[in-house]
Amino acid sequence: MRKTADRIRHAISFEIIGLLIITPAGAWIFNTPMHEIGVVAIVGASIATMWNYLFNLGFDRIMHRRLGHTRKTVRLRVLHACLFEAGLLTVLLPFIAWYLGLTLWQALIMDLSFAGFYLVYTFVFNWIYDVVFPIPDARQAEPAQQG
Repeated sequence: MRKTADRIRHAISFEIIGLLIITPAGAWIFNTPMHEIGVVAIVGASIATMWNYLFNLGFDRIMHRRLGHTRKTVRLRVLHACLFEAGLLTVLLPFIAWYLGLTLWQALIMDLSFAGFYLVYTFVFNWIYDVVFPIPDARQAEPAQQG
């Protein structure tokens, strides 16, 4: 399983890179001032950062308990990304509607667009992150610690 520092690096890097992509793209696509999309993006990223940490910790614990490891297949990565985005969508929808003065329907369309981006981004980011920062395997770590 990943250590706390690794989980924090993961969550923060995920949000910073996502913000750098989504803020200008969202302003352009929705013809909304950059500062308004920026506020939505920063509030969303702040909530998402906390959700990211908690969700990934819970997901990994469940995987470890049920499967005995935390290595994710493509199927598990798809499930992981979908569940992550569904939880975030539930929390962010009312905020987007309120802050931008949109109807819930308009906010849903905007939020689904963001979620669509983040669904793909989550999948790709996590895959790359696992390649760059491999998950330590407890069975391999034990002999190294004993020696």
